[in-house]
Amino acid sequence: MELARSNPLKRPLPWCVSLLLLMGVMAFYNSAKSKESALALLRQENQEVTRLRAENEELKRIQVQAEEVGRLRKENEELHRLRNEVHQLREEKQAMKSGQPAQPGAVPIDTAAPQRLLQQQVQQLAADNERLRAENQQFQQVRVEGQLNACVNNLRTIEGAKEQWALENKKPAGASLTAEDLQPYLRNNAIPTCPLGGVYTLNTVGAPPTCSIPGHVLPPQ
Repeated sequence: MELARSNPLKRPLPWCVSLLLLMGVMAFYNSAKSKESALALLRQENQEVTRLRAENEELKRIQVQAEEVGRLRKENEELHRLRNEVHQLREEKQAMKSGQPAQPGAVPIDTAAPQRLLQQQVQQLAADNERLRAENQQFQQVRVEGQLNACVNNLRTIEGAKEQWALENKKPAGASLTAEDLQPYLRNNAIPTCPLGGVYTLNTVGAPPTCSIPGHVLPPQ
């Protein structure tokens, strides 16, 4: 009698175990899904931080370039002033050559002094021009490098958006995509533009984006 009474209590036990296992599986699935979403969010935030750092560096370069342009303008103004002084010295020299002889008792005039001063001014002028040419070449090189770095940063941003899109949409390498697909993952929902007007090609997942300007390429990973 006691054995018969204990059987009804044992029957629900397997169902309880199955229910607990099912609940455990669902909890594990929800935890994995939550971690995946958190990982995707962290990646997106990391890309945003990287982009902001790149923009900050570019702003610093632009500020340096603006200061360099201002300095070059001041030096050009100084060169114009020196040229005017040289012109004035030449006129004074011509006037001295055509002037009257010195009166007796007058203080002798060093006629070679203006010539020496003129030569010094001309030499200084030539040296300043050479320095300005060298600095201008350096400025142009810095400008080209800044434009190249800005374009490479744009390509990195596009590649990061592609990876994020492929991760969230479970797209394999070689999958095609459009600019509209990447808009939610880009700032202002728009593809960035090359500072030199180059045209960007997105390419497929796993293939880096490219720019039509020669030399504007992502460095190999």
